[in-house]
Amino acid sequence: MKKLILVFALITLCVFALNIAAVAADKVVIYASVDEGNAKKILDAFSAQTGITAEFVHLSSGPAMARITAEANNPQADVWLGAPSENHVVLKEEGLTIPYISAAMEKLDPSFKDPDGYWRSFYMNPMALCINTEALKKAGATKPVSWQDLLKPEYKDLIQMPTPQSSGTAYAIITTLVAVMGEDEAFEYMKKLNPNVQTYTSSGTGPSKGVAVGQAAIGIQFTPAFFEFIDQGYPLEVIFPSEGVGFEAPAVSIIKGAKNIESAKILIDWLVSKDGQDVLSKEKTYFYPVIPEAELSKGMPAFSELKTIVVDKQWAGENKKRLVDRWVNEVLPAK
Repeated sequence: MKKLILVFALITLCVFALNIAAVAADKVVIYASVDEGNAKKILDAFSAQTGITAEFVHLSSGPAMARITAEANNPQADVWLGAPSENHVVLKEEGLTIPYISAAMEKLDPSFKDPDGYWRSFYMNPMALCINTEALKKAGATKPVSWQDLLKPEYKDLIQMPTPQSSGTAYAIITTLVAVMGEDEAFEYMKKLNPNVQTYTSSGTGPSKGVAVGQAAIGIQFTPAFFEFIDQGYPLEVIFPSEGVGFEAPAVSIIKGAKNIESAKILIDWLVSKDGQDVLSKEKTYFYPVIPEAELSKGMPAFSELKTIVVDKQWAGENKKRLVDRWVNEVLPAK
């Protein structure tokens, strides 16, 4: 009888464990630093294809990192989705994320993944300028074609760009300029640019909204929102500065202590699968895929045709605080 009771108890325990696992695979909680509209498109498609509920909170990269750090002893999210990969390098070094290597990750180019499996990129986009042709004409200003052009007095108070205090996109602008000019020269450039900057937006996609409605004549950020507004009929033109442009490769990481670990792994693998990558074009995110067999949205120039500058992600991650602090101390006061 005792043996029967023990067997029954073990069976009950196994069934209970399976039920817990099933529940765990039904949901994943995400801090999304992808712009909110596109985060919803991607995660809705994920839920539709997998049956897993994706709950997300939209946070810019700075606030997301702060929250993940503050919640280290009791994580409230399973996955951090988006923000340039150097931010994920920082969280890896601080012990706030965990490694996950699968067959899906092994197919990615080395530039799109951490060799230890802590993060992987799931899309990429180039930096660019975007002009509102009507606003620029109204201001009597010519079309800029280079980074140096933006220093011209004719662009006084016509430019919007994000602030690195809260935006990973803005930090990518800094690292791009450092790669193009050298660090000291880049900071001198940004100081000289200040009179022409109308406002530093808190969000990385803020400039696209300002330039779309003509509040600003020129915006600086990554391309997706620019292409989207053009598709909607706004009088915009995307310009890739002649000196070259950096590009973002936003990443995804699993947060240490994730409560829905299996669902998190399924999401990670789906994002870099053919199905997940094709969602980028099907749902009009205007993101560039990271696997060559995925579809590219209509009207977007091939990534290979652009003059791009590779920024070392490890260096960018290790120097993020120092360079942002330098911007705050040297560039912002010049405004």
